[in-house]
Amino acid sequence: MPDEGPGIGIVETKRAVVFTGDRPLVLASGATLPEVEVAYETYGSLNEDRSNAVFICHALSGDAHAAGLHEGDDPGRPGWWDNIVGPGRPLDTDRFFVICANVLGGCKGTTGPASIDPATAKPYGLRFPLVQVRDLVEAHRALLRELGIERLLAAVGGSLGGMQALQWAIDHPTEVDGAAIVAASARLSAQNIAFSAVAREAIMRDPDFAGGDYYENERRPDPGLALARMIGHITYLSEESMREKFGRRIQDAEVPRYGFDVDFQVESYLHYQGQSFVERFDANTYLYMGRVMDYFDPFDDPVHVQNQIGQGRTSFLVLSFDSDWRFSTEHARLMASELRGAGAPVTFQEISSPHGHDSFLFAEPPEYHRTMAGYLDRLADQRGIPGREANG
Repeated sequence: MPDEGPGIGIVETKRAVVFTGDRPLVLASGATLPEVEVAYETYGSLNEDRSNAVFICHALSGDAHAAGLHEGDDPGRPGWWDNIVGPGRPLDTDRFFVICANVLGGCKGTTGPASIDPATAKPYGLRFPLVQVRDLVEAHRALLRELGIERLLAAVGGSLGGMQALQWAIDHPTEVDGAAIVAASARLSAQNIAFSAVAREAIMRDPDFAGGDYYENERRPDPGLALARMIGHITYLSEESMREKFGRRIQDAEVPRYGFDVDFQVESYLHYQGQSFVERFDANTYLYMGRVMDYFDPFDDPVHVQNQIGQGRTSFLVLSFDSDWRFSTEHARLMASELRGAGAPVTFQEISSPHGHDSFLFAEPPEYHRTMAGYLDRLADQRGIPGREANG
């Protein structure tokens, strides 16, 4: 595995207006957004021929802050993928120029339901149009144009991020050398859609949801969003990890209290996850991103996919984790099979990990980071980008 360095230090989130009134974003649905602003961060340096750019696509609850620290941050709480981004890490910032942007429809700086609708001068709320994964990709591509980057060495991401990397490579195969798709699915199962439906109901049935127009109210649908997060978080963990973390241990006591308040450690953990989530996330964005995943089906027209894949030379890395029951290895195998059927070169690997769906966020097991680093290094070698040793 690459030698993990000390990290990338202090970073800042930048913003760029990538669509404007005279050049609006036309969504896949045909709806338009007259103005789109994107929040993003970059790490490392763009080389002279602009060939070393790697784009991180984040998952449902992620944001542009993938690595490093913001001024004043707790040093123990860096960006959400800090263990994989930085000098000597798989996304080696001594070798790659790494970009991460908050998704379209997000709530951490990119235009979304909480943004002001120019037509009404009020937050969009549920009047924000439904978006698809390919719309998220179009916003990313517009940001790259602002940065003067025409082609990516790789698009990488886990979960919803992996879906974006996959869609990018299918829709624009001449713009992406490689796509690393981790713990993702190309088509949600009925079970996954069911979890999404229950989470959505938890938010929309909250008395303070106000039809999505809660932004100017004193109260927001925090209980509903917290419950949705608790439901989702259960699916991100494996039974093994929950057993190891919590078992049947009682919270702050030696014996059960025999009541309906929080008693077990796992209950306390879920309450904490829910409460901390409402402090940083928007309920409407949670609805929109869940629906983005529900409708995702990039292989619905196999002939079109085959034609698209044939236009480029994109290679794919598809990784799954054996304890991930949200997007199991079966999802990954099917994705790899469909890509191979379309003529794409695919490397598939299942990795043993106790962490469930959230495994893609961890530094362990070492095999995960070794595999990601090896794939990116092969892409870089093909483009003649100096190796890790040359930068060391």
